[in-house]
Amino acid sequence: MALKFSSAADRLMDKAAMLKSKDLYPFFRQIGDSEGTIVKIDGKDQIMIGSNNYLGLTHHPHVKEAAIKAIEKYGTGCTGSRFLNGNLTIHEELEEKLARYLGHEKALIFSTGMQTNLGALSAVCGPRDCMLFDSENHASIIDASRLAMGTTFKYRHNDMESLEEQLEANIDRFQKVIIVADGVFSMTGDIANLPEMVRLAEKYGAYIYVDDAHGIGVMGDKGAGTMNHFGVTDKVHLNMGTFSKSFASIGGVLSGDAETINYVKHLARSFMFSASMAPSAVATVSACIDVINSDDTIHERLWDNVKFMRNGFQEIGFYTYNSQTPIIPIFIGDDVKSMLVTKFLSENGVFATPVVPPAVPKGEALIRTSYMATHNKSELSKVLEVFARAKKEFDIPSTMGQ
Repeated sequence: MALKFSSAADRLMDKAAMLKSKDLYPFFRQIGDSEGTIVKIDGKDQIMIGSNNYLGLTHHPHVKEAAIKAIEKYGTGCTGSRFLNGNLTIHEELEEKLARYLGHEKALIFSTGMQTNLGALSAVCGPRDCMLFDSENHASIIDASRLAMGTTFKYRHNDMESLEEQLEANIDRFQKVIIVADGVFSMTGDIANLPEMVRLAEKYGAYIYVDDAHGIGVMGDKGAGTMNHFGVTDKVHLNMGTFSKSFASIGGVLSGDAETINYVKHLARSFMFSASMAPSAVATVSACIDVINSDDTIHERLWDNVKFMRNGFQEIGFYTYNSQTPIIPIFIGDDVKSMLVTKFLSENGVFATPVVPPAVPKGEALIRTSYMATHNKSELSKVLEVFARAKKEFDIPSTMGQ
């Protein structure tokens, strides 16, 4: 007998069933093969523009070789937590390497990016503390607030006046106040206004925690992150990143001063009670940093592709939220239309992903596209050609007001 669920959950499942019945269900698509920029769906090639593989390193020869060698030396897993039997030399070597790369005193690696936020924020925010959240923060940050014993307030997305209002209202009510925001927002590609956040944090005596999952590897000098991009690394108290995007693997990292990182290391339950990162994953991340540091062209190619696509979408007449990152969202508006467009793209050899509420506000369904350093211009030109046809076919609006 199946378990009983809430009416809200039932409505969600009914919607999924409806989409499946109309052959519009766009999730859990089975990828049979992958060559980085090209994936095979149902035996047919599609150009992948729905990935977070920004630097295209998942298939880099040096990266794959490092992963294989790590398995040969350490086996396929650690079979325990870092606290007990799962602390390998390469874990600590990677943490030292990441601290140098990011520009912070110390770094700590977690088994996933979500566990990084869950563990770090619940450890640093106690019952007498407060977190101020950007309203469009990632779901893992929201879930972390549910685990933390402190109080949470939201400010309007990237609105520094709204943030200051929250600081004024709460700075004297709590032991410490932590401003928590994405560095690069995952759906729209917005960049957090870190310089102004730093100014406000210093003015009111608050701390800053940046979730830079989509920023590290991409933004700043050699991808050292959004804090590096703005030159405020020493003003960001804690910086979080993931390895499932630019670093071709899985896991997460928290960086900051040595004392705070050591505290999180001994208090974060998602770190203490999870098996440690597999050796192959650790070696993959380390090899990605080597490639980034040795290849001066990788970021040039990435940003050249981003500029090519941004200009191309603007010429066609799409509204792209003025994104300045490798994430270029295409505003659609209607939820069902976003599914129809996704199906059209797929049938014409383009893999992209629809984003609907609650991931975006109601009435702002979009197609999230993102680009890699390894895309070639022939692939990108085909993507633009297919999108141009989709715009006419589905009467996609050129502004959010239409």
